[in-house]
Amino acid sequence: MPPIYDFKAFAPDGKQQKGIIEAETQKAARLKLKKRGLVVTEIVEKTAARPHSSASVPFFGGRVSVRELSLMTRQLASLVKANIPLVEALNALVEQTENERLKVVLSQVRQDVNEGSSLAKACSAHPRIFDSIFVNMIEAGESSGTLGLVLLKLADLKEAQMRLRGKIISGMTYPMLMMVVAIGLLMAIFTFVIPKLIGIFESMNKPMPFTTRVLADISDFTVTWWPAILGSAVLGFWMFRRYIATTKGRARWDGFKLRAPIFGPLIRMIAVTRFASTMATLLSSGVPILTSMNIARNLVDSVPIANAIATARENITEGQSIADPLRRCGEFPPLVIHMIAIGEKTGELPDMLKNIATTYEEQVSSKVESMTALLEPLMIVGMGGVVGFIVFSVFMPLLQINNVAQR
Repeated sequence: MPPIYDFKAFAPDGKQQKGIIEAETQKAARLKLKKRGLVVTEIVEKTAARPHSSASVPFFGGRVSVRELSLMTRQLASLVKANIPLVEALNALVEQTENERLKVVLSQVRQDVNEGSSLAKACSAHPRIFDSIFVNMIEAGESSGTLGLVLLKLADLKEAQMRLRGKIISGMTYPMLMMVVAIGLLMAIFTFVIPKLIGIFESMNKPMPFTTRVLADISDFTVTWWPAILGSAVLGFWMFRRYIATTKGRARWDGFKLRAPIFGPLIRMIAVTRFASTMATLLSSGVPILTSMNIARNLVDSVPIANAIATARENITEGQSIADPLRRCGEFPPLVIHMIAIGEKTGELPDMLKNIATTYEEQVSSKVESMTALLEPLMIVGMGGVVGFIVFSVFMPLLQINNVAQR
């Protein structure tokens, strides 16, 4: 596992270059740079060693975000479309990339390409950075001579995925925050407030109403058994995670999510959007349909829908259409099936899938907004009901006792 070296050098045109290179020794690194026509002015070892894979690339700059990968892809597309040689384009990306992990990976890709490897093969050595979509689309672009166009489509796809994820996160952040605050507030009330109020009842030697006794019992249980409650919650969560990590458990959980009353339709929309956008981009880039469906199947993040796609893929190998098996599985909306069938008949399947992706992305955004608008008042009403019950059960009897005492 050879070390990595930082270097500074002058190119034949007199411009200074900075970069990273992998070599067994510093002398070997200098020889590699000399073969590129570079005059080395400074070379320093960056790290002790690394295997030729992103699986063990040091996390100098942490993870590589989708935003950074999308930006890098768009920049590479612009350079390639400007007829700049690929090695030179990669060198420019290495110099300007701020994320150290991505910088190291790009340096390795540049080195492999410079030694005669294709860009797709060089990227496939780093599966944690460049997924199967990335590699297959680049391979198709290199084969068809449309690498610049394919890279632009790939950047668009990454940005669409990022946009969809952002809409979901932004829409659900506030309700989740409210829920956490509500749970924390209730725990504080039952742990600190209720015991003191119950103590006032006991000091007055007055019988507690039924609802007040219920609150007192809940408070006593919470204060006494909170370690067991917390431990049970953690254990239950751990067992649940272990269960859904199994094939059977994951399938059942995904099926339950798709049929959940409120969140089910949203989860289905997200899966359909991922399927349609991925298929549209891959097919329009020249990736074979069987390969495209296999990649899309792994991205929908839902076992029932992934199984439906796998069945449709098997039917295609037997000469059948995509739409019929998707219709039979019952997991895809009728409108989607209808549009896919039209796309197959007219020979415009990529365009039709793109229309589906655009339509459903808008529906996801609208659904998230409507769910947020619905959840906020429901949570406020729920918290108001709990607080009202506490006031009715504790404060009202205390006020009545106080009024009787004053008389």
